Amino acid sequence: MDTDVLVVGGGPVGLAAAIEARLRGLDVVVVEPRAGAVDKACGEGLMPGALRLLRAWDVDPAGRALAGISYRSRAGHVDHRFRGEAGRGVRRTVLHDALRERAADLGAVTTHARVDDVQVRPAGVVAAGVSARHLLACDGLHSTVRRLVGLEAPARRRPPGTDRRRYGLRRHYRTAPWSDLVEVHWSPVAEAYVTPVAADLVGVALLGPRGTDLASTLATLPELAARLDGVPTGPARGAGPLRQRSRRRTAGPVRLVGDASGYVDALTGEGLRVGFAQARAAVATLDDPAAYERAWWAATRDYRVLTSGLVTWAGSPLRAALVPVARRAPGLFGAVVERLAR
Repeated sequence: MDTDVLVVGGGPVGLAAAIEARLRGLDVVVVEPRAGAVDKACGEGLMPGALRLLRAWDVDPAGRALAGISYRSRAGHVDHRFRGEAGRGVRRTVLHDALRERAADLGAVTTHARVDDVQVRPAGVVAAGVSARHLLACDGLHSTVRRLVGLEAPARRRPPGTDRRRYGLRRHYRTAPWSDLVEVHWSPVAEAYVTPVAADLVGVALLGPRGTDLASTLATLPELAARLDGVPTGPARGAGPLRQRSRRRTAGPVRLVGDASGYVDALTGEGLRVGFAQARAAVATLDDPAAYERAWWAATRDYRVLTSGLVTWAGSPLRAALVPVARRAPGLFGAVVERLAR
């Protein structure tokens, strides 16, 4: 099979890349080993900027309006409501189905296979039996393509007891949402993100060090635990370590897109907005690797700087002061939220 663009990974970012390529008149094949809707551990909150990009692709998944962000701890809480359009809480499977349907309607072809080899040739690339002029690697945190084409950054050596890598868990709870805000509950060691995703369902995503679990974290968050007692539904899903690095984002006709290109942390909740922006940039710069590198840096700058700073603070002895400081400076808190949301 020959095509213009081979997209490896049929998650939301991969499907967004496929849609963008089809809208530009390119033939597209998506390689994804899993059939059906792809679920994963994530916060399921779409920032206003992510929702705006989806609408530009005529994708409008059902969900719950998100009016803003609330940071909460025993010291109190600070809220910021988005200026302008709202975000949306959307089940990951609902989002995936909407993107998959749109990509198929536009003529993108999906094949169910695994990529275990990538051959770069003068005229393009071959993977999973597909020859293509360009390959967009959208295969997630632990990208196989990133490793196969030599873009994996060397692992950092960590002395015993100094591993500060963070992991994620997510579970749904069958209860009516009690707020139109994404609540971020700060425990002594982890953060619990509460996102309304349906009229009778909320998702709780937990971010913290290795070994963090929902039960022990909820025990330190009585306000949240009281609302969720006895109503879990579905399995708990995990992901991590969240921090991933790449040496660069291009190798010949290959482009790393989304989490495959590098990831800081889910703390600020804008992963999909950044991934969608990268997908659009990758398709726009298929014939110019340097232009994609520049576009990648521009699309991720705020996320990398602000999220890295917050993660460093959250992992320091000053962690407990984060919410009180935000309460004393609501204007600054709101400015950071707005910068990341758009």
